[in-house]
Amino acid sequence: MITRNLSINFKVLLPYLVDTYTLLFYLAIAFIACAIVILSIPTVIHTSVKYDLFDKNDLHRKIHNRNISRLAGIAIVTSFTITTLLFTALIKFEEVGFLIASCIILAGLGLKDDIYGTSTGTKFFIQLLAACILVFLGGFRLTSLYGVFGIGDMPAFWAGLFSVVLIIFLNNAFNLIDGIDGLAGTTGIIANLIFGVFFAMMHQTAYAFIAFSLTGAIAGFLRYNWYPARIFMGDTGALITGLVTASLAIKFIELNKFSGGAIPFVYSAPAIAVSILIIPVFDSLRIFTVRVLKGNSPFKGDRNHVHHRMERLGLKPPAIILITTGLNICLLALSILMQNVGNFFLIFFLIGICMVFDFVLFFKLRKKDNLAKQAAGLG
Repeated sequence: MITRNLSINFKVLLPYLVDTYTLLFYLAIAFIACAIVILSIPTVIHTSVKYDLFDKNDLHRKIHNRNISRLAGIAIVTSFTITTLLFTALIKFEEVGFLIASCIILAGLGLKDDIYGTSTGTKFFIQLLAACILVFLGGFRLTSLYGVFGIGDMPAFWAGLFSVVLIIFLNNAFNLIDGIDGLAGTTGIIANLIFGVFFAMMHQTAYAFIAFSLTGAIAGFLRYNWYPARIFMGDTGALITGLVTASLAIKFIELNKFSGGAIPFVYSAPAIAVSILIIPVFDSLRIFTVRVLKGNSPFKGDRNHVHHRMERLGLKPPAIILITTGLNICLLALSILMQNVGNFFLIFFLIGICMVFDFVLFFKLRKKDNLAKQAAGLG
Protein backbone atom coordinates (compact mmCIF):
# COMPACT_ATOMS: atom_id res chain seq x y z
CA MET A 1 0.00 0.00 0.00
CA ILE A 2 2.84 2.37 0.91
CA THR A 3 4.67 1.51 -2.32
CA ARG A 4 1.52 2.17 -4.34
CA ASN A 5 0.98 5.56 -2.65
CA LEU A 6 4.61 6.52 -3.27
CA SER A 7 4.19 5.59 -6.94
CA ILE A 8 1.07 7.72 -7.27
CA ASN A 9 2.71 10.67 -5.49
CA PHE A 10 5.79 10.37 -7.69
CA LYS A 11 3.66 10.46 -10.85
CA VAL A 12 1.97 13.60 -9.56
CA LEU A 13 5.23 15.14 -8.41
CA LEU A 14 7.15 14.74 -11.68
CA PRO A 15 4.91 16.98 -13.84
CA TYR A 16 4.99 19.54 -11.02
CA LEU A 17 8.78 19.49 -10.94
CA VAL A 18 8.94 19.86 -14.73
CA ASP A 19 6.64 22.90 -14.60
CA THR A 20 8.47 24.45 -11.64
CA TYR A 21 12.08 23.79 -12.66
CA THR A 22 11.70 23.71 -16.44
CA LEU A 23 15.05 25.37 -17.16
CA LEU A 24 16.83 22.79 -15.01
CA PHE A 25 15.23 19.98 -17.01
CA TYR A 26 16.25 21.63 -20.29
CA LEU A 27 19.85 21.83 -19.11
CA ALA A 28 19.70 18.25 -17.83
CA ILE A 29 18.45 16.78 -21.10
CA ALA A 30 21.15 18.58 -23.11
CA PHE A 31 23.87 17.55 -20.65
CA ILE A 32 22.83 13.88 -20.53
CA ALA A 33 22.53 13.68 -24.33
CA CYS A 34 25.95 15.27 -24.72
CA ALA A 35 27.54 12.97 -22.13
CA ILE A 36 26.17 9.81 -23.75
CA VAL A 37 27.68 10.76 -27.11
CA ILE A 38 31.04 11.79 -25.64
CA LEU A 39 31.30 8.47 -23.81
CA SER A 40 30.12 6.41 -26.80
CA ILE A 41 32.17 7.75 -29.69
CA PRO A 42 35.58 6.36 -28.62
CA THR A 43 34.04 2.88 -28.75
CA VAL A 44 32.56 3.63 -32.17
CA ILE A 45 35.96 4.75 -33.48
CA HIS A 46 37.68 1.68 -32.04
CA THR A 47 35.08 -0.69 -33.53
CA SER A 48 35.27 1.00 -36.93
CA VAL A 49 39.04 0.60 -37.06
CA LYS A 50 39.01 -2.96 -35.74
CA TYR A 51 36.46 -4.22 -38.28
CA ASP A 52 37.34 -1.84 -41.14
CA LEU A 53 33.87 -0.28 -41.18
CA PHE A 54 34.47 2.41 -43.77
CA ASP A 55 32.58 3.35 -46.93
CA LYS A 56 35.15 3.55 -49.73
CA ASN A 57 32.63 4.25 -52.52
CA ASP A 58 32.92 8.05 -52.45
CA LEU A 59 36.64 8.58 -51.94
CA HIS A 60 36.76 10.82 -55.05
CA ARG A 61 34.87 13.52 -53.13
CA LYS A 62 36.81 13.32 -49.87
CA ILE A 63 39.56 15.71 -48.86
CA HIS A 64 41.00 13.48 -46.13
CA ASN A 65 43.87 11.23 -47.08
CA ARG A 66 42.96 8.52 -44.59
CA ASN A 67 39.90 6.55 -43.62
CA ILE A 68 37.85 8.19 -40.88
CA SER A 69 34.81 6.50 -39.40
CA ARG A 70 31.44 7.85 -40.52
CA LEU A 71 29.50 6.05 -37.80
CA ALA A 72 29.11 8.83 -35.22
CA GLY A 73 25.44 8.92 -36.21
CA ILE A 74 24.95 5.73 -34.20
CA ALA A 75 25.93 7.56 -31.01
CA ILE A 76 23.83 10.60 -31.95
CA VAL A 77 20.61 8.68 -32.65
CA THR A 78 21.08 6.44 -29.59
CA SER A 79 21.62 9.40 -27.29
CA PHE A 80 18.73 11.34 -28.84
CA THR A 81 16.35 8.39 -28.54
CA ILE A 82 17.21 7.63 -24.91
CA THR A 83 17.03 11.19 -23.64
CA THR A 84 13.96 12.17 -25.64
CA LEU A 85 11.95 9.14 -24.52
CA LEU A 86 13.11 9.60 -20.93
CA PHE A 87 12.15 13.26 -20.62
CA THR A 88 9.00 13.29 -22.76
CA ALA A 89 7.71 10.39 -20.63
CA LEU A 90 7.64 12.80 -17.70
CA ILE A 91 4.91 14.80 -19.43
CA LYS A 92 3.25 11.87 -21.24
CA PHE A 93 3.93 13.13 -24.77
CA GLU A 94 2.78 10.24 -26.96
CA GLU A 95 3.39 12.01 -30.28
CA VAL A 96 7.12 11.52 -29.87
CA GLY A 97 6.73 7.79 -30.60
CA PHE A 98 6.17 8.48 -34.29
CA LEU A 99 9.24 10.71 -34.42
CA ILE A 100 11.39 8.06 -32.77
CA ALA A 101 10.02 5.37 -35.12
CA SER A 102 10.95 7.50 -38.14
CA CYS A 103 14.41 8.14 -36.67
CA ILE A 104 15.04 4.42 -36.19
CA ILE A 105 14.00 3.69 -39.79
CA LEU A 106 16.35 6.39 -41.13
CA ALA A 107 19.12 5.24 -38.80
CA GLY A 108 18.96 1.80 -40.39
CA LEU A 109 19.19 3.35 -43.85
CA GLY A 110 22.04 5.64 -42.84
CA LEU A 111 24.02 2.85 -41.18
CA LYS A 112 23.90 0.69 -44.29
CA ASP A 113 24.87 3.63 -46.48
CA ASP A 114 27.76 4.60 -44.20
CA ILE A 115 29.26 1.12 -44.39
CA TYR A 116 28.28 -0.39 -47.75
CA GLY A 117 26.56 2.36 -49.72
CA THR A 118 22.93 2.44 -50.85
CA SER A 119 21.21 3.10 -54.17
CA THR A 120 19.41 6.39 -54.73
CA GLY A 121 16.09 4.58 -55.18
CA THR A 122 16.40 2.78 -51.84
CA LYS A 123 17.34 6.01 -50.08
CA PHE A 124 14.32 7.81 -51.50
CA PHE A 125 11.88 5.01 -50.62
CA ILE A 126 13.05 4.76 -46.98
CA GLN A 127 13.03 8.53 -46.56
CA LEU A 128 9.54 8.63 -48.05
CA LEU A 129 8.36 5.98 -45.58
CA ALA A 130 9.82 7.83 -42.59
CA ALA A 131 8.33 11.14 -43.75
CA CYS A 132 4.88 9.59 -44.28
CA ILE A 133 4.91 8.17 -40.74
CA LEU A 134 5.69 11.60 -39.36
CA VAL A 135 3.17 13.47 -41.48
CA PHE A 136 0.17 11.14 -41.63
CA LEU A 137 0.50 9.36 -38.28
CA GLY A 138 2.47 11.78 -36.14
CA GLY A 139 0.70 14.95 -37.26
CA PHE A 140 3.89 16.80 -38.23
CA ARG A 141 2.16 18.55 -41.11
CA LEU A 142 1.91 22.08 -42.47
CA THR A 143 -1.66 23.14 -43.13
CA SER A 144 -0.93 26.36 -44.99
CA LEU A 145 1.70 28.15 -47.09
CA TYR A 146 0.87 31.35 -45.18
CA GLY A 147 0.56 33.55 -48.24
CA VAL A 148 3.74 32.42 -50.03
CA PHE A 149 2.91 32.41 -53.77
CA GLY A 150 -0.54 33.63 -52.73
CA ILE A 151 -1.43 30.25 -51.20
CA GLY A 152 -3.09 30.02 -47.79
CA ASP A 153 -4.74 26.98 -46.22
CA MET A 154 -4.32 23.77 -48.21
CA PRO A 155 -6.55 20.68 -48.51
CA ALA A 156 -5.38 17.82 -46.29
CA PHE A 157 -3.93 15.76 -49.17
CA TRP A 158 -1.85 18.60 -50.64
CA ALA A 159 -0.78 19.75 -47.17
CA GLY A 160 0.44 16.24 -46.40
CA LEU A 161 2.20 15.89 -49.74
CA PHE A 162 3.97 19.23 -49.36
CA SER A 163 5.04 18.33 -45.82
CA VAL A 164 6.50 14.99 -46.98
CA VAL A 165 8.49 16.74 -49.74
CA LEU A 166 9.71 19.36 -47.26
CA ILE A 167 10.93 16.74 -44.77
CA ILE A 168 12.76 14.75 -47.46
CA PHE A 169 14.33 17.96 -48.79
CA LEU A 170 15.65 18.95 -45.36
CA ASN A 171 16.89 15.40 -44.73
CA ASN A 172 19.10 15.66 -47.77
CA ALA A 173 19.97 19.33 -47.15
CA PHE A 174 21.77 18.46 -43.93
CA ASN A 175 23.42 15.52 -45.65
CA LEU A 176 24.73 17.79 -48.41
CA ILE A 177 26.39 20.31 -46.08
CA ASP A 178 28.25 17.54 -44.24
CA GLY A 179 31.30 18.18 -46.40
CA ILE A 180 33.86 19.76 -44.07
CA ASP A 181 34.79 19.19 -40.45
CA GLY A 182 32.27 20.64 -38.02
CA LEU A 183 29.91 22.37 -40.46
CA ALA A 184 26.86 20.07 -40.33
CA GLY A 185 27.24 19.66 -36.57
CA THR A 186 27.49 23.39 -35.92
CA THR A 187 24.54 24.12 -38.19
CA GLY A 188 22.49 21.42 -36.46
CA ILE A 189 23.33 22.80 -33.02
CA ILE A 190 22.41 26.36 -33.96
CA ALA A 191 19.10 25.36 -35.56
CA ASN A 192 17.95 23.10 -32.74
CA LEU A 193 19.18 25.41 -29.99
CA ILE A 194 17.19 28.29 -31.49
CA PHE A 195 14.09 26.14 -31.93
CA GLY A 196 14.54 24.90 -28.36
CA VAL A 197 14.71 28.44 -26.99
CA PHE A 198 11.66 29.49 -29.00
CA PHE A 199 9.64 26.47 -27.86
CA ALA A 200 10.71 27.10 -24.26
CA MET A 201 9.53 30.72 -24.50
CA MET A 202 6.27 29.48 -26.05
CA HIS A 203 5.86 27.02 -23.12
CA GLN A 204 5.89 24.08 -25.52
CA THR A 205 7.89 21.87 -23.18
CA ALA A 206 7.71 18.65 -25.20
CA TYR A 207 9.13 20.17 -28.38
CA ALA A 208 11.76 22.04 -26.37
CA PHE A 209 12.81 18.69 -24.87
CA ILE A 210 13.23 17.24 -28.36
CA ALA A 211 15.24 20.24 -29.58
CA PHE A 212 17.56 20.35 -26.56
CA SER A 213 18.06 16.59 -26.69
CA LEU A 214 19.36 16.77 -30.26
CA THR A 215 21.38 19.90 -29.45
CA GLY A 216 23.18 18.06 -26.66
CA ALA A 217 23.77 14.95 -28.76
CA ILE A 218 25.30 16.93 -31.63
CA ALA A 219 27.40 18.99 -29.20
CA GLY A 220 28.93 15.78 -27.89
CA PHE A 221 29.66 14.66 -31.44
CA LEU A 222 31.21 18.03 -32.34
CA ARG A 223 33.92 17.45 -29.74
CA TYR A 224 35.30 14.73 -32.02
CA ASN A 225 34.30 16.30 -35.35
CA TRP A 226 35.93 19.71 -34.95
CA TYR A 227 38.84 20.34 -37.30
CA PRO A 228 40.78 18.13 -37.69
CA ALA A 229 37.97 15.58 -37.39
CA ARG A 230 38.40 12.20 -35.74
CA ILE A 231 34.96 10.97 -36.86
CA PHE A 232 32.09 12.05 -39.13
CA MET A 233 28.34 11.93 -38.46
CA GLY A 234 27.77 10.13 -41.78
CA ASP A 235 24.37 9.65 -43.39
CA THR A 236 23.00 8.26 -40.12
CA GLY A 237 23.66 11.45 -38.21
CA ALA A 238 22.85 13.83 -41.06
CA LEU A 239 19.53 12.17 -41.86
CA ILE A 240 18.46 12.14 -38.21
CA THR A 241 19.47 15.78 -37.79
CA GLY A 242 17.53 16.75 -40.90
CA LEU A 243 14.45 14.74 -39.93
CA VAL A 244 14.19 16.07 -36.38
CA THR A 245 14.97 19.65 -37.37
CA ALA A 246 12.37 19.53 -40.16
CA SER A 247 9.78 18.20 -37.71
CA LEU A 248 10.53 20.99 -35.25
CA ALA A 249 10.37 23.61 -38.01
CA ILE A 250 6.93 22.36 -39.05
CA LYS A 251 5.65 22.45 -35.47
CA PHE A 252 7.14 25.89 -34.91
CA ILE A 253 5.31 27.22 -37.96
CA GLU A 254 2.00 25.55 -37.08
CA LEU A 255 2.06 26.69 -33.45
CA ASN A 256 2.44 30.28 -34.65
CA LYS A 257 -0.54 30.12 -36.97
CA PHE A 258 -3.30 32.68 -36.59
CA SER A 259 -6.30 30.76 -35.25
CA GLY A 260 -9.23 31.57 -33.03
CA GLY A 261 -8.08 35.13 -32.45
CA ALA A 262 -4.93 33.94 -30.65
CA ILE A 263 -1.82 36.10 -31.05
CA PRO A 264 1.17 34.05 -32.27
CA PHE A 265 4.52 34.15 -30.50
CA VAL A 266 6.14 35.40 -33.73
CA TYR A 267 4.76 36.71 -37.00
CA SER A 268 5.99 35.34 -40.34
CA ALA A 269 6.93 32.05 -38.67
CA PRO A 270 7.68 30.30 -42.03
CA ALA A 271 10.20 33.01 -42.95
CA ILE A 272 11.81 32.85 -39.51
CA ALA A 273 12.06 29.05 -39.83
CA VAL A 274 13.74 29.52 -43.22
CA SER A 275 16.23 31.96 -41.67
CA ILE A 276 17.09 29.40 -38.99
CA LEU A 277 17.73 26.76 -41.67
CA ILE A 278 19.09 29.11 -44.32
CA ILE A 279 22.54 27.50 -44.66
CA PRO A 280 21.38 23.98 -45.66
CA VAL A 281 18.30 25.33 -47.50
CA PHE A 282 20.16 27.80 -49.71
CA ASP A 283 23.09 25.48 -50.41
CA SER A 284 20.73 22.67 -51.48
CA LEU A 285 18.60 24.92 -53.68
CA ARG A 286 21.72 26.35 -55.28
CA ILE A 287 23.48 23.04 -55.89
CA PHE A 288 20.39 21.35 -57.33
CA THR A 289 19.77 24.32 -59.65
CA VAL A 290 23.39 24.41 -60.87
CA ARG A 291 23.46 20.67 -61.54
CA VAL A 292 20.21 20.75 -63.51
CA LEU A 293 21.32 23.77 -65.56
CA LYS A 294 24.52 21.90 -66.43
CA GLY A 295 22.52 18.88 -67.53
CA ASN A 296 23.70 16.71 -64.64
CA SER A 297 21.68 14.65 -62.20
CA PRO A 298 20.75 16.75 -59.14
CA PHE A 299 21.62 13.73 -56.97
CA LYS A 300 25.14 13.19 -58.33
CA GLY A 301 27.69 14.38 -55.78
CA ASP A 302 30.35 16.97 -56.56
CA ARG A 303 32.55 19.54 -54.84
CA ASN A 304 30.66 22.66 -55.85
CA HIS A 305 28.92 23.42 -52.55
CA VAL A 306 29.27 26.83 -50.93
CA HIS A 307 31.67 25.47 -48.30
CA HIS A 308 33.80 23.84 -51.03
CA ARG A 309 34.03 27.16 -52.85
CA MET A 310 35.21 28.88 -49.68
CA GLU A 311 37.81 26.13 -49.28
CA ARG A 312 39.09 26.92 -52.78
CA LEU A 313 39.61 30.49 -51.58
CA GLY A 314 42.01 29.09 -49.01
CA LEU A 315 39.76 29.18 -45.94
CA LYS A 316 40.06 26.49 -43.29
CA PRO A 317 36.97 24.76 -41.81
CA PRO A 318 36.88 26.89 -38.61
CA ALA A 319 36.87 30.11 -40.69
CA ILE A 320 34.17 28.72 -43.01
CA ILE A 321 32.03 27.78 -40.01
CA LEU A 322 32.52 31.24 -38.49
CA ILE A 323 31.40 32.94 -41.72
CA THR A 324 28.37 30.70 -42.30
CA THR A 325 27.35 30.89 -38.65
CA GLY A 326 27.65 34.67 -38.70
CA LEU A 327 25.53 34.84 -41.85
CA ASN A 328 22.97 32.49 -40.28
CA ILE A 329 22.62 34.57 -37.11
CA CYS A 330 22.47 37.87 -39.01
CA LEU A 331 19.69 36.60 -41.27
CA LEU A 332 17.76 35.27 -38.26
CA ALA A 333 18.04 38.66 -36.57
CA LEU A 334 16.88 40.39 -39.76
CA SER A 335 13.89 38.06 -40.12
CA ILE A 336 12.83 38.74 -36.53
CA LEU A 337 13.20 42.51 -36.97
CA MET A 338 11.28 42.40 -40.27
CA GLN A 339 8.67 39.80 -39.29
CA ASN A 340 5.79 42.18 -39.99
CA VAL A 341 6.55 42.53 -43.73
CA GLY A 342 5.08 39.12 -44.59
CA ASN A 343 6.41 35.68 -45.47
CA PHE A 344 6.59 36.05 -49.26
CA PHE A 345 8.79 39.16 -49.26
CA LEU A 346 10.88 38.08 -46.30
CA ILE A 347 11.74 34.59 -47.64
CA PHE A 348 12.83 35.94 -51.00
CA PHE A 349 14.71 38.76 -49.29
CA LEU A 350 16.70 36.17 -47.31
CA ILE A 351 17.38 34.10 -50.42
CA GLY A 352 18.44 37.28 -52.23
CA ILE A 353 21.04 38.09 -49.56
CA CYS A 354 22.41 34.57 -49.90
CA MET A 355 22.61 34.98 -53.66
CA VAL A 356 24.61 38.18 -53.21
CA PHE A 357 26.94 36.29 -50.86
CA ASP A 358 27.29 33.54 -53.48
CA PHE A 359 28.08 36.08 -56.22
CA VAL A 360 30.81 37.55 -54.03
CA LEU A 361 32.35 34.08 -53.73
CA PHE A 362 32.05 33.62 -57.49
CA PHE A 363 33.91 36.83 -58.32
CA LYS A 364 36.59 36.17 -55.70
CA LEU A 365 37.16 32.70 -57.13
CA ARG A 366 37.33 34.04 -60.68
CA LYS A 367 39.82 36.70 -59.60
CA LYS A 368 41.94 34.07 -57.86
CA ASP A 369 41.84 31.79 -60.94
CA ASN A 370 42.83 34.67 -63.23
CA LEU A 371 45.77 35.57 -61.00
CA ALA A 372 46.86 31.94 -60.97
CA LYS A 373 46.74 31.82 -64.80
CA GLN A 374 48.75 35.03 -65.04
CA ALA A 375 51.33 33.65 -62.63
CA ALA A 376 51.55 30.43 -64.61
CA GLY A 377 51.99 32.42 -67.83
CA LEU A 378 54.79 34.49 -66.32
CA GLY A 379 56.43 31.32 -65.07
